[in-house]
Amino acid sequence: QVQLVESGGGLVRAGGSLRLSCAASGRTLSSDAVGWFRQAPGKEREFVAGNIRSGSRSFYTDSVKGRFTISRDNAKNTVYLQMNKLKPEDTAVYYCASGRNYYVDYDPRGYEYWGQGTQVTVSS
Repeated sequence: QVQLVESGGGLVRAGGSLRLSCAASGRTLSSDAVGWFRQAPGKEREFVAGNIRSGSRSFYTDSVKGRFTISRDNAKNTVYLQMNKLKPEDTAVYYCASGRNYYVDYDPRGYEYWGQGTQVTVSS
């Protein structure tokens, strides 16, 4: 059984930082493309960041470029999302996902496995 478990969310003031973690079991993340998505109340789930299977390239939505960084630790079978210079509009539930694709998919339907989500709240 594949499980992805996110952690690291919380309440932070604007301009602050958080690091989200996504620990996998039952599947080796180095076999997958991985992504971080977020969903704010009343909005659709949106792509935030992704990393191709080899880990050599990452992609970001425009609103987080230069502020967020996705990374992997294959030895720990864990993916991270470092979030700096947080803004109130970053407030959402953040989900990690993995999929058998080689490349990053901006569509959430491209991922087979999902975590339960972690809440990030940025106060102004």
